[in-house]
Amino acid sequence: MTIKYTFQGLLIYVVIAAYLLAFLTTVLGRKKTGNGLYLAGFIIAAITFGYRWYDARHVPFQNLFEVFLSMGMMVYPLSIFCRRSLRVGGETMDMLLGAILLFPAGFIFKAEPQKLPPALQSWLFIPHVAVYLMSYVIMAKATVQAFCQLKAKPAYTDENLVDPEIGTYRIICFGFPLLTLGLILGSWWGKLAWGDYWGWDPKELWSLASWLVYIGYLHFRYMFGKKHARINSCLAILGMSVILITLLWANLSKIFPGLHNYAS
Repeated sequence: MTIKYTFQGLLIYVVIAAYLLAFLTTVLGRKKTGNGLYLAGFIIAAITFGYRWYDARHVPFQNLFEVFLSMGMMVYPLSIFCRRSLRVGGETMDMLLGAILLFPAGFIFKAEPQKLPPALQSWLFIPHVAVYLMSYVIMAKATVQAFCQLKAKPAYTDENLVDPEIGTYRIICFGFPLLTLGLILGSWWGKLAWGDYWGWDPKELWSLASWLVYIGYLHFRYMFGKKHARINSCLAILGMSVILITLLWANLSKIFPGLHNYAS
């Protein structure tokens, strides 16, 4: 773990601090202050994203440093959307999630800008990676809701919000089309770049595995509804576990050499 003594690193640490302070103040009952800090953190995160884009001279989706930087910026708008459109709460945990997502960018992965390899110089680069990153953040929020359900956390005091089990379902219904679109765009990109829609690359296989787990979740819940709420929640958590393997282990482990190793 290394500290980044750069302007980019300073911006990341300010965002992490803002998210953590937002979380702490909200937990302590100062919700208005927490929301203000949460918004401020997002604004600085957006500036950080824009600065990285300018510095690297390409959209910062290339490597794991840029991936976590981008996901840390996406938390706030997706959190607000889930509350206002899906009636799913949990913003307090989203503040903590934002700090967790930015931690690898701030302390683990190298931040030196790199040129895009030929395989990434495609118009599909931005939409393919963007929908996947959004779906990952959404599914992480669904996982938090699933843990709340398993802990039998009381329903929200705000009558406009749904309980965690329904919240998990609604968020997954929102994120699953993005996960599917990412898989389709990746397959199309593979055809253009390597001449085939499917190359049996480890990253492709784990991406498919995560998609299949969420298919299993949606099918099981359709068949049984809330009768087996704990199983529903466990399947949602399993899906996120496979996403973590896809995002981290398949990129970093030498066990899975493949066409996507540039992301490490």
